[in-house]
Amino acid sequence: MAERLGATVTINSKTNETIIQLEGVELKYKNNSKSYVLNGTSYPLKTAPYTDNNVLMVPLIPFLQCLNIPYTVENKTITLQRSTKPVASFKVQPEEIVAGETTVIYEPYSYSPLGLDIVDERWEGKEEVFDKPGSYSVSYSVQDSEGVWSDPFKVNLEVVKPNEPPVANFSTDKDEYRMGEPIIYTDLSSDDEDAIVDRIWSNKEEAFFTPGSVTINLEVKDRHGAIGEFSKTIKISNETLYTHEEFYKLFTPIGNKLAIDGYSVKAMEAIPYSYQTEPITLFRSSGPESINSEGILYQDTISGDARFLLHHKNQIGQLAKLYVLAENPGTSPVTITLKNEAMAGPTSYAEWAGRMSLTRYFEGLLAGKNAQKITLQPGEKRIIWNSINKNPMKPNEIITFTGDLSSDAPIRYTSMLVSAKRDPIADLEKLPYLDPNESIVRGTFADSTRVFVYNDPVGTRSVKLSLTDNREDPFQQGLDGIKGTEALNSGNYGLIYKLKLNHVAANTLILFNPRGGLFVGSAVVNGEVVTFGHSGKEDISSTASVLYRTGNQEESVEIWISPAAGSNLPFVLLFEPLPLKK
Repeated sequence: MAERLGATVTINSKTNETIIQLEGVELKYKNNSKSYVLNGTSYPLKTAPYTDNNVLMVPLIPFLQCLNIPYTVENKTITLQRSTKPVASFKVQPEEIVAGETTVIYEPYSYSPLGLDIVDERWEGKEEVFDKPGSYSVSYSVQDSEGVWSDPFKVNLEVVKPNEPPVANFSTDKDEYRMGEPIIYTDLSSDDEDAIVDRIWSNKEEAFFTPGSVTINLEVKDRHGAIGEFSKTIKISNETLYTHEEFYKLFTPIGNKLAIDGYSVKAMEAIPYSYQTEPITLFRSSGPESINSEGILYQDTISGDARFLLHHKNQIGQLAKLYVLAENPGTSPVTITLKNEAMAGPTSYAEWAGRMSLTRYFEGLLAGKNAQKITLQPGEKRIIWNSINKNPMKPNEIITFTGDLSSDAPIRYTSMLVSAKRDPIADLEKLPYLDPNESIVRGTFADSTRVFVYNDPVGTRSVKLSLTDNREDPFQQGLDGIKGTEALNSGNYGLIYKLKLNHVAANTLILFNPRGGLFVGSAVVNGEVVTFGHSGKEDISSTASVLYRTGNQEESVEIWISPAAGSNLPFVLLFEPLPLKK
């Protein structure tokens, strides 16, 4: 059919497409695909093309319609009606035409079905530059050597008005402020297309603490790259409303950090710390953190409730995958209930992976996701938590995983890192046990939720609660399931702290203060997840993140927190009275 119509047929071996070109029309078909491409746009087919004796068979009627070939159907006979007139068509570049700016390029195409020469052409409405925006019709006709004119080929063009730069504008709630007085900014910027893509503020502060005139600037950019700017000058008087310290304690947003006197924290009064535990077993697999060869990272047999923490970096020099396998070593079926899972990575940023996994873990606890049950027959091995191995790890990438499960009988769990090409179950017996060559940061630890309930008043004076310091808060003792030796959960990573303070005074500020350096983490405060981060060249121990502020009445405050993998320890929680609001 294509040959009879004079079409050109080619095959694209890379995409497995059959390409048919005729009279300025391009059709693309794929064998057994219920769609085709007409001049770059995909359309559906009711019946998929198929191959018969090395010939691609396509539905005829859509084929004819795409090629603009008239036809009739009578008594099961389809008759094609080929015109003898010359045919004209053209394309226009570029797609967007701006009035007074764009030079329009016309790409004409014409031919004669009879093979005659094209000797003349006629344009109507053709302009190289359209002066005004609006809709324009452009037509093109050609004449063959026998004097026959084609039907006009028409294209409707939409000419848009030139881009107007965005208008930058903002207001402040006042024109004059006291030192330390909060400033409310209202962004009033606008764009005729509502297409502002970037806002850059200069000298925009929540408050100023030096008297004088202050100029704030806003620059906005639209999607075309046009820029608008606006500046406003405000006055700061000699009167003080809040000092720098008072202001940031009162107004720093939850999760953001402020400066504190880190040295004074050492001598601050500590809340007496004692705790009860909940019977959940921790499977901690983070040693070795940097893995240089394939192998088994950790393995132990656990029954009942368990929490898993995995934190590993791929350094085997090829794509790798991290797995957790569950094996039933008993003689009866065992049911495992997968309760919560929180994956982060693969990524090259260890602290980011640690925070994201912990944040997603807390979010999963709060959401109460539906548990998944699986049953293992005696001797059966199965990969669990496929989110861990969904994406391979490139060299030097890290994965952090936190998850909860329970089983009604003992299950042997194995964490391993192997080449992405390996079958982890088939190759399990061939893999060596890797030794934690950095420090003892793997093991099995009982009672891995610590519950602290405090009934005395908090917040009437500055006090602290020290955690993960191995003094007030001792590290967990456990066993290395591979070596059978004692293990120490250095830093108590993977342990969850549930802190309930039943009498927190009105107008109390609760802060997170890292004492060991970089810390990027999260916590749950009264049912809300709070994320925070402490990094950079500053003295990190002299910064604190705002976790919560009580209102004008005494409250009960419950905090869930855990050391984030990839961050440094110890840390403290600070409780102190807020400055009086004025």
